[in-house]
Amino acid sequence: MDNLKEIFVEKCQIPAEYHLNPFPFHQTNYLINGELRKWEGEYNEVLSPIYVKEGENYTRTIGSYPLMGEKEALEALDAAVAAYNHGNGEWPSMTVEQRIGCIRNFVMMMQEQRDIIVNLLMWEIGKSRADSEKEFDRTVDYINDTIEALKQLDRTSSRFTISQHIIAQIRRAPLGVVLCMGPFNYPLNETFTTLIPALIMGNCVIFKPPKLGVLLHAPLLKAFQSAFPKGVVNTIYGEGEKVITPIMQSGKVDVFAFIGTSRVADILKKQHPQPHRLKSVLGLDAKNPGIVLKDADLQNAVNECVLGALSFNGQRCTAIKIIFVHEDIAETFAAMMVEAVEKLKIGLPWTKGVNLTPLPEENKAEFLHDLIDDAVSKGAKLMNPNGGQSHLSLFFPAILFNVKKGMKLWDKEQFGPVIPIATYTSIEEPLNYVVESNYGQQAAIFGKDPKELARLIDVLVNQVCRVNVNSQCQRGPDDFPFTGRKDSAEATLSVSDALRVFSIRTLVSTKENDTNKEIVRQILKEDLSNFLNTDFIL
Repeated sequence: MDNLKEIFVEKCQIPAEYHLNPFPFHQTNYLINGELRKWEGEYNEVLSPIYVKEGENYTRTIGSYPLMGEKEALEALDAAVAAYNHGNGEWPSMTVEQRIGCIRNFVMMMQEQRDIIVNLLMWEIGKSRADSEKEFDRTVDYINDTIEALKQLDRTSSRFTISQHIIAQIRRAPLGVVLCMGPFNYPLNETFTTLIPALIMGNCVIFKPPKLGVLLHAPLLKAFQSAFPKGVVNTIYGEGEKVITPIMQSGKVDVFAFIGTSRVADILKKQHPQPHRLKSVLGLDAKNPGIVLKDADLQNAVNECVLGALSFNGQRCTAIKIIFVHEDIAETFAAMMVEAVEKLKIGLPWTKGVNLTPLPEENKAEFLHDLIDDAVSKGAKLMNPNGGQSHLSLFFPAILFNVKKGMKLWDKEQFGPVIPIATYTSIEEPLNYVVESNYGQQAAIFGKDPKELARLIDVLVNQVCRVNVNSQCQRGPDDFPFTGRKDSAEATLSVSDALRVFSIRTLVSTKENDTNKEIVRQILKEDLSNFLNTDFIL
């Protein structure tokens, strides 16, 4: 506890390169209809998970952002609707090559803001410097990979198909107006994994940054303004009930792209007056299990489970959130987990070699303590000596052994640094857990026997959407499909899948006769249509 209290320091003890500039970081502008408008209303104070000492007290305020209301939300919506113009707007009417050019211009301007965005990631959500840099760079890579994937998709679509004397060209067309809402744990990357493919396919977008991780989008507003026609990208800020509800109730949103909880997703989807017309792209809750078989390589299993459970403090939907271990090796496994976790370094995001950083969610420590107390009161054992120690936003990981059904940790997603370990005698026990779970994103299995692993794979692939063998649960690489069953997801994201999610197959066809052939030839020869063409993007 004394060590935790020493982590938060005075501003003069923080290296100058990690100071926010400007400080405080007050966001006064917002983007609607191609205009960077100055906000004249109320602001929301941004509190950092990093407490800075000021004598005997602490300060956390690092900036503010606009608290917009229904009026501004509907203005953003109207701008997107007008820009799309039933598919006749400038942006959806562009050729694929033209839209790619705009995205490339945006990426160039985005890269100029790398340092400030990385710094804001550290200050706003407590993400380590290494992970913040990785998130930014991975996002740039994702955009560039999306461009290449679209070029390949368009090349395939540039040819004609003839079937049963019908000539047709099949391409993908945009869907309309997209509402994008990303999560706080990957506020840049996860937001852009929906925002960028939605844009590049010709849709017009309204996006609301997550409640935590708002300011880091501010340096990109000018890039959005410069790179895209007016109304194509519009930003809104504030309380969801005031800005999202009127947008959804309008019925003018065609696609809802949301990464968060299933509870919130259900509330927002029900607000749309024609839900059958609303396409949803959702990344939601998860309670991914790790299953350690009797013959597993314990050192590898421990390494992967620690990484899987505690990367970014376990604040990932893809984190391993409960570990089932065969009873014959359970105590050995738990002891090895304790040894590995107790070696982890907790500190400020820019601390060299840091593994654990401050938690950005308010009252998160109290929530985690409640889970621990509930488990211990019902027979679980807190294994590690430092487990559950906390100070302000700092929380050292807790390992709970002998977690069972009836405890909150059994089926509640902790989304933080608490590792529940359950023992089993029959492999049917963890398999039944997966079957009965409301979630179905991923699972990790650890073992050596190919026959046993193959049997588990064949069961698990019908319950979850990714089975990781002798490795942690994770999203990447970004060209792999990312989705889930049950309450964990709707639709599939990846570099290529996202292009399909935010578009629809559309075709132009005609009967195969001389007159129609000549019409098609003239359209192609004179380059009269952006849709009906055989241009090949290099």
